Amino acid sequence: MSFDPFAAVAALAAIAALVISILVLRVLHDPAPGEDADMLQRLGFLVERDQSVRAGEYEAARSRLAEIERILIGRVEQNRHDMSERLGTLTTTIAREQGESRLALATALREMSEQSAVRLAAIQASVNEQLHAAVEKQMQTSFQRVLEQFSAVQKAMGEVSAMTAQIGDLKRLFSNVKTRGGWGEAQLRAILDDVLPTGAYESNCRLTAGSSEVVEFAVRMPMRGAGGARSHAQPRPLLAIDSKFPMVSYERLLQAVEQVDPEAERAARRTLESSLRLEARKIASKYIVPPVTVEFAVLYLPTDGLYAEAARIPGLIDEIGRVHRVMVMGPSLIPALLRTIHLGYVTLALEEKTEIISQLLGATRQEMLKMDGVLEKLGRNASAMSSSIDEARRRTRVVASKLRGIDVPEATAAAALLDLSDAIGDDAEPSLPPPLA
Repeated sequence: MSFDPFAAVAALAAIAALVISILVLRVLHDPAPGEDADMLQRLGFLVERDQSVRAGEYEAARSRLAEIERILIGRVEQNRHDMSERLGTLTTTIAREQGESRLALATALREMSEQSAVRLAAIQASVNEQLHAAVEKQMQTSFQRVLEQFSAVQKAMGEVSAMTAQIGDLKRLFSNVKTRGGWGEAQLRAILDDVLPTGAYESNCRLTAGSSEVVEFAVRMPMRGAGGARSHAQPRPLLAIDSKFPMVSYERLLQAVEQVDPEAERAARRTLESSLRLEARKIASKYIVPPVTVEFAVLYLPTDGLYAEAARIPGLIDEIGRVHRVMVMGPSLIPALLRTIHLGYVTLALEEKTEIISQLLGATRQEMLKMDGVLEKLGRNASAMSSSIDEARRRTRVVASKLRGIDVPEATAAAALLDLSDAIGDDAEPSLPPPLA
């Protein structure tokens, strides 16, 4: 910690002032003339001596401070001179090193640039070669593909031409109402043969005697107590299925949709709706004749597109089913109905087999009761036979005991005396009678 002379002088001056203040206060409280004069002289002497001491110390401190300041200034100058020399040397060294680094960097950059140029040239040559080969190969492949596609297009054009001719033939074929009906009938027949068992439907069936109306297909519905071998069994009711194909209305609708003509489309839909309603009314009046038939019939549309257009008409199918009791179905829906009918046949067959099994079990139970009676009789007979055998054996033992004293001949001699065909040994067991058949 450094010594501060000015602070020491200030502290001594403060102490002296404090002592003087104490003495003055003492004199004021206890005045004594003689002593006060001496006291004041001594105080004055002390103050003067203290001031002279402080002045000397102040001068000494001032000299010391001046010397310290001169030394510090010299050191600062020396340090600044040394620092300037060091900075000059450092600047020279840095400048020289920077120049050398710049030169080495320029040399390295030039060499790197030359090497990069060489590598880029080699890469560019390699890329050009590969690109040329790839482009040439791609062009060959593309040209070959174009040729194949062109051949395919020509082949497709030939097929389209053939298909166009076939479509024309189909249009000419479907232009005839009878031909359209025959196609729908053949399609429906194929579905019936695929789903239902043999003999489950009739074709071109006359529902009532003396009627001229003939339905295309009539499916025999499964029903308990009907269609059996018994004479009093009722015939199974029939489900009438008629195929209709309003080709003209359907073609007009498709043409209007293709030409994006809303008015023509609405008109075609109304025409199609009227045609379907008329056909449903005819089917209801001709082919629903309970109890020969069930309470409903089926209007079959040969294509799913035609059925979809009919289903798009709001409320048409529901209203036909509710008013005319005719179900409108397409190729995708009618197999579900037919499978349900087939399941009914399977259920009836299972029920018939169940009845036969029940009868067989009843007959078996009756035979078991008879067998129980026979076994009871056989038990009584066996009990009587066992009693008879026991009695005979008892009598035999009694006779043998009576004849114990008589000499017994040999078995052969005894057999000869008794005229027996087979010799019986002493320890032979009597043979059992044969079992009852």
